[in-house]
Amino acid sequence: MRTLVLLAAFLIGLASPAPAADDVAAAQSVIRSQVEAFGRDDAAAAYSYAAPAIRDIFPQADIFLGMVQRSYAPIYRHKSFEFGEARAADGKIVQQVHIIDADGIPWEALYTLELEPDGSVKISGCVLLKAGQAV
Repeated sequence: MRTLVLLAAFLIGLASPAPAADDVAAAQSVIRSQVEAFGRDDAAAAYSYAAPAIRDIFPQADIFLGMVQRSYAPIYRHKSFEFGEARAADGKIVQQVHIIDADGIPWEALYTLELEPDGSVKISGCVLLKAGQAV
């Protein structure tokens, strides 16, 4: 819960009233590509979208995919996946995603992404809560 509160504060605190359209579009493309890789059980492709800090925690693609299967099942296998509000500022992007899991249960995901020195966008974190769950 503490992480969600910190991420919510980050989302609220972003100075840009209008998201940088290019950064948000790039972030959504990365999230979509990773989710498609999960759907194919393509660990290497899914792992390629993870930020360096995530790759430090999970040093191999198969370890990363196993963590996603266990801890992020609604993202790993879902019925629907729809982008919500986004914010971008200072090389950081926060993207809300509305998810319906394989059992029809609604979830909210809050992704954080970062711009890398090479210009790519990578996923640096994700908080997942059942829709309507109190913080």
